[in-house]
Amino acid sequence: MSLQTRTTLPFPGQRPGTSGLRKKVTIFQQPGYLENFVQSVFDTLGDCTGQTLVLGGDGRYYNRVAVQTILRMAAAHGYARVLVGQGGILSTPAVSCVIRKYAAMGGIVLSASHNPGGADGDFGIKYNIANGGPAPESVTEAVYQRTTTISSYRISDGEEIDLSTPATHQLEQMVVQVIDPVADYAELMQQLFDFDAMRALFASGFRMCFDGMHAVSGPYARAILEGQLGAPEGTVINAVPLEDFGGHHPDPNPVNAAQLIAIMAADDAPDFGAASDGDGDRNMIVGRRFELTPSDSLAVLAANATLAPGYRQGLAGIARSMPTSRAADRVAAALGIPCFETPTGWKFFGNLLDAGKATLCGEESYGTGSSHIREKDGLWAVLFWLNLLAVTGKTVRQLVDEHWARFGRNYYSRHDYEAIDARAANELMASLRIKLPALAGRDLGNYVVDYADDFAYTDPVDASVSKEQGIRIVMTDGSRIVFRLSGTGTEGATLRVYLERYEADPTYHHLLTQQALAALILIAEQVAGISGWTGRARPSVIT
Repeated sequence: MSLQTRTTLPFPGQRPGTSGLRKKVTIFQQPGYLENFVQSVFDTLGDCTGQTLVLGGDGRYYNRVAVQTILRMAAAHGYARVLVGQGGILSTPAVSCVIRKYAAMGGIVLSASHNPGGADGDFGIKYNIANGGPAPESVTEAVYQRTTTISSYRISDGEEIDLSTPATHQLEQMVVQVIDPVADYAELMQQLFDFDAMRALFASGFRMCFDGMHAVSGPYARAILEGQLGAPEGTVINAVPLEDFGGHHPDPNPVNAAQLIAIMAADDAPDFGAASDGDGDRNMIVGRRFELTPSDSLAVLAANATLAPGYRQGLAGIARSMPTSRAADRVAAALGIPCFETPTGWKFFGNLLDAGKATLCGEESYGTGSSHIREKDGLWAVLFWLNLLAVTGKTVRQLVDEHWARFGRNYYSRHDYEAIDARAANELMASLRIKLPALAGRDLGNYVVDYADDFAYTDPVDASVSKEQGIRIVMTDGSRIVFRLSGTGTEGATLRVYLERYEADPTYHHLLTQQALAALILIAEQVAGISGWTGRARPSVIT
């Protein structure tokens, strides 16, 4: 074995987005592309001598190749130890858990999350810092700037490491420890939730269906739900991670998890349904013939948090991304705790969690989490719901109906226009920004605009400022329309339009969601001219 310095040239466009660098697999397969980015990360971090690094991914295509490359590069940069998941697999929540448990310098997550996999699909990489959370913008921007000037990278020419079984290996002066990807995470879940109550629930005949979507959470769900909690074998479907996710889109929403939705709508449906995504950090909760929005899920968990052992002392606060509905705000007000509104991206929650200002966090894109780690956590949310069902003896629908009766219902939907022309998308947003000053006080249909702005966030912990985080049109009754360009795709641009209407009267709590939001949908089109800019008569996906 020897350490080598290899010359290279910068690749354009290696700026990390909302959740790291995401591109097509074919782009990452270019000689030196991955190496340039990893070298830029290590250069930004500085001296790594003697440090511990955590490494793993969601098992998608190119994951194993990338793991071996990063191991050889870590050895060339003086790391003392790398903890890598068996088979190169670690869910994103598990990476955060392991970083925190073993006081690692940080970790590298290999995933494009909910994006499609396979040789023609997407790949991604991001760096998580010592608190277990995604690197802040100050770090990711420094990494990007380094990618524009890089001229060489350092790597060992050592042999590939056998990742097939937990074991300890040597690579140059570095120890490579292949770990059970589930063990540390499962131990943490036992500290937070009432496993005895959940075992009793399953022993009583309670039935559940968890859709692993052939992604990383399948092994975690099998080990915990079937192995530790006694759920019947077969409770977890699509449990084996596949490099192409079985040809499906591993995004846990009613469109892409159609198999689960069909199972939960059948006459003999299980009592409870759930799904997670490519890297295990998102969740969808489903009752019998009842689909729960992520915004409502966050609010219900917050309102009932003290029923779970890990949250028995109450919540310090709640944090939600700006596009997420205001349902959690009403819970926070009732509990007398703050509710923070942040830009989209889990990294914005990290400071609040570290400072003890928030305990639960959530994003409308099926992401929920808490102070136990610094990432959103799909299976954690499912276990939280199981804990509530076990302790209360109620169904998902009963808990939600009772919640709406107490707090009112925030009708909510997201309309996605995917893979549209990037220039047209940016021009649409620019035209909206020009219109904002004239919208306040204007009548739009049956609504009156209270204010319209481009959301900016000043972090209450470090005073950093993030601008142009989404355009908001807020009505006097609290209804909202939000326009935002997503930073998680790899082709063109994705325009996301978020629609929210508050309804206090229980008589109107069971309307069809799109019917309840019809007036706001029409206003969004009229104000933004979506069809004209995008050439699309309707959204690609409605959730």
